[in-house]
Amino acid sequence: MHAWQMQEAKARLSEVVKAAGTQGPQEITVHGRSVAVVLSRADFDKLSGSGESLVAFMRRSPLAGDEDLAFPRDDSPTREEGL
Repeated sequence: MHAWQMQEAKARLSEVVKAAGTQGPQEITVHGRSVAVVLSRADFDKLSGSGESLVAFMRRSPLAGDEDLAFPRDDSPTREEGL
């Protein structure tokens, strides 16, 4: 990951953005400390997930609507009695 000082990143913002798209995430530093990372939109979308709800995901399951689907319950005690 390439590191840019804040002043340089401000002066060369278009280059920083292009580099994020072609070379990967670009780090921004202030006084030697990392304060931000510029990502391409594609990288951001991968990290943030699809945005699909859990309900929508479950409805797309091949098991959705299967009335014969059974989930057996384990009735064993979770801990020994008397402790």
